[in-house]
Formats: sequence, C-alpha cells, structure tokens
Amino acid sequence: MNAMDALSLLEKADIDPAAKQALTASILQLKAEHEQLKIRVAQDQLRIDRDQLKIQSLTFELAHLKRIRFGQRNESLSAEQLDFFTESLDEDIGAVSAELESSEPELTVTARKQRAKAGRQALPDHLPRIEHIHEPLSCTCGQCGLGLVKIGEDISEQLDVIPAQFTVHRHIRPQYACRSCETITADPIPPAIIDGGLATPGLLAWVMISKYSDHLPLYRLEQIAARSGVPLARSTLGSWVGRVGFSLLPIYEYLKDQLLSGRVIHADETPIRQLDPGKGKTHKSYLWAYRSNTLDEGPPIILFDYQAGRSGQFAQDFLSEWRGYLTVDDFSGYKALFKARASDGLSCIEVGCLAHARRRFFELHEANQSPMAAQALKHIAELYQIETAARDLSIEDRQQIRHDKALPVLAELHGFLTASRIKAPPGGASAKAIDYSLKRWESLERYAHSGFLPIDNNPIESAIRPIALGRKNWLFSGSERAGKRAAVIQSLIGTAKLNGIDPSAWLKDTLEYLPIWPNSRIDELLPIKGWVPKERA
Repeated sequence: MNAMDALSLLEKADIDPAAKQALTASILQLKAEHEQLKIRVAQDQLRIDRDQLKIQSLTFELAHLKRIRFGQRNESLSAEQLDFFTESLDEDIGAVSAELESSEPELTVTARKQRAKAGRQALPDHLPRIEHIHEPLSCTCGQCGLGLVKIGEDISEQLDVIPAQFTVHRHIRPQYACRSCETITADPIPPAIIDGGLATPGLLAWVMISKYSDHLPLYRLEQIAARSGVPLARSTLGSWVGRVGFSLLPIYEYLKDQLLSGRVIHADETPIRQLDPGKGKTHKSYLWAYRSNTLDEGPPIILFDYQAGRSGQFAQDFLSEWRGYLTVDDFSGYKALFKARASDGLSCIEVGCLAHARRRFFELHEANQSPMAAQALKHIAELYQIETAARDLSIEDRQQIRHDKALPVLAELHGFLTASRIKAPPGGASAKAIDYSLKRWESLERYAHSGFLPIDNNPIESAIRPIALGRKNWLFSGSERAGKRAAVIQSLIGTAKLNGIDPSAWLKDTLEYLPIWPNSRIDELLPIKGWVPKERA
C-alpha cells in the first residue's frame, strides 16, 4: 500500500481526530523520507557506475602496460632506449596499480586481502639489522582482563638506506595469547605508502631524490645497490617510483591551489623529448613551469606541468580561471592566452621580461661592439641597480622609488630606442633588437608603475635550469605518464629547495606520515617555510 492509499483509508476511518492527525503527519513524513531515500539510492547507483567505469578503464590500462612491458620488445630501439622505456613502464604499472587499488571499495579488516609473501628474495644476511620491538599497549587481555603470555613473534624486514650504506629494519611484533579467551594480541602493522612493501620511507626517498634531483636513471641505482650486495631490480624500483608519485598527487594539487591564489605568476616552458616506442623515435613535448612572485611575502612555489605540446591552450587550462599578472617572454602562446582571457571577461595582464630585452642588446654588442647596444645596456643596468636598492623595501616604498627613479630611466630608454630605430637598417640585427623592446614596451615598463610586479622572468628560468642540466643524463621521457609524474615530483623537490628545505629529509618524513595524515591538515606537509618533521601521534 502506498502513502496515498493509506491516507485515503485513514480519512474514512472513524477514530479520534487527534490520533488521525498524528497518523497523517507520520504517513506524510514517511512518504518524504521514502522519496529522499529513492534519491540517495539513485545517487549512490550513479557513483557506483562511475567508479566501476573508472576501475574498468584502469584495469584495461594496466593490462595494456603489462602486455607492453612483458611482451615482445621493439627491436628498433637501442639498448639505452629500451632500458629507459622499460623503467617508465614499470613506473606506470606501479602508478596505475596504486590508482586502481584506491578506486576499489574499502575492505573491512577481516576481508582485507593478504599480500602473498612467497617469491620475495630474502634480504642479504650481511646487512646490519636494527630491531624494533613493538609491544602491545597492554599485557592484559582486553576481554577478560587476565594476563597475556607470549606464544610467538611476527617478524618482517624492510630495507632502508643511509647514503652509501644499506641497513635492514627488523620489525618484531611479539604475539600474546589469553589462555582463558583463546585470543591473540599483537601490535598492529601501521599503514604505509606501499602496504607490506620491502622499502622504508628512507629508501623510497633515496630512490626519488636520486632519480629526480640527481637525475640518475634507475639502472644506475640498481648498480649502486649491487655494489653493496643488495639486489634491487629495475622493475621493483620502477614500481616504487610509480606508487610514490601517485601518493604525492594530493600535495601537488594543494600546492597548485596555493600558487593560483597569488596575483602574480611567472611562466615559462622547456622542451622535453618523449619516447615513441612504436616508431623507435622521440617527439617533442614540453615541461611548462609556473613560479610564485619573488616580491610576495608568501613562501616561494615552483610547479611543473608536463604537456604534449607548446600550444597556449595548455597554459590556459593550467591557470583555469586565475586572474592576475603573468610574467612571461614573448612566446606567441601566451599572447593567445591574454586574448582568450580578455574575450572571456577574465583579467590576465602581461608583464614583460626586461632580461629578454637586454639579451638582444647583449648579443648584438658581443657580435659587433655596437655603440647603440652599449648605450641600451647602460640604461638597463641603471634599472637593475634601482631594483637592487629597492629589493628589501616594502611594496609602497618600492613603488615610490620606481616612480621617482625607474620611470624616468625607462622614458629615456624608450626615446633613445625610438630615435635609434629610425637610423637602423631595416631587417638588420640592430632593428630586430630594438623592435623586440618597442613592440612590447607597455608590458616591459608595467612593473615600474607598481611595487609588487617583477622586473623580469629570471626566477622561473633559474628554477628550470636544473631540468635542462638533467636532460643530459636522462635524455628523454619514457611516456606521457612518466612525464606527468616527473612534473609532480620535480615540483615538490624544486619548491623544497626554494624554501631552503632538504628535499630528501622532507620526502622521507612525508612518505612516513602521509598514509595516516588527515586531509584537513595536508597543508602541514607542504615543502615550504615553516615545515618541520612530524612526530607520530
């Protein structure tokens, strides 16, 4: 019987009016609750369907990666290319596996799948052991209160590393039984980035820092470990890298939100070769870089975004609906970004880079000792001297100095370049150097009308420089996933360095506590000023 039928019968029933009114209210309330329940069930079903589609997609991707990894190899690739491609596949498999596991429904403690221990190679006996005995909080039975007796131990070993020295942490968890209740009590195994994994947070941090900060390919880390008699297969190292990269994504996304909350951002991009195993060749991708303003009071942040090309759409997608001042060079992709934002009603204002303008005159002077270039360099040097003097001042005081000193120098430089352009032969080197500045003069002098805008884009170029140096070691990215993973980890390592934090210490501490850290306090894990090593609660 539905609610309407029940109300109809109740209306005809000969009962006390007060009772009838109360029953009518109850029926209406039950009807409303039933409708809400139907809505929740429909919403839950949609969420289940979406999760199942995601799991199915990840399962197919994992199967595809494993088929490539363990199937027939492309003989057109060199041995070095095969090594790097295999590393990237192992990392991708680890990342997809972690993402797939995180997408599966939570299992209860009793239903949780047990990790298979068979097949793992025993850790070398010659490594020193550091034993950790984890006693239960109480030696009395939690059910009847009687004393517990030790009946055995559960021993697991993890591999750790002190630079150039491997050690083994032996975790001993005594097991106590209650003779009366026939129950067993032992200290539980805490959550970890890789549940039941061989590596400690210290070893994982060493692998990540070696690969992404020291730019050492995994086969070199395999060789380093082998010199100590420790077998670390590249496939294992690759899986670790993929899983750690996936686990650090929430910190990267939170750091991105912090960057986009600023009103000034530096942007630049650098080419990265990506391997195309099907053709045995590489194609050009780009690592886009975004940095916070050096004149802001907040902690410095550098973020990388790996993309398949150099279209300005990638910058537009990364910045989303951000509004503010974007300090860039003269790349046309940014020009398209400014036009697109203006058409959408969003305020995204270009700030030019005086260092790029200076570079044209410097190269011209180096080539032919041009007097015009020398004079332009002299004016630009005066502008940088003013910036040096105002570096530690407040925004208001810096704006005043720029107004009083920098704007007159800029006006003099503009007049000099305009007069010199008339005399310069069309199409010559001098004309090109002058045109570079005059065509974007409004954006070049914009900084001097404020106290918070930067004079150039040098901070982002300095942040990119380690990537350019590292390319000489790793040559190319093995896959798009590998490139995006590298962007995440490079962002966190680069931000730690900008804030004067040892990235190795930060990463080791973060990997230890991230599995138990609440999302509401994720800001405490950011590698920025104020970060301190956490203490386990």
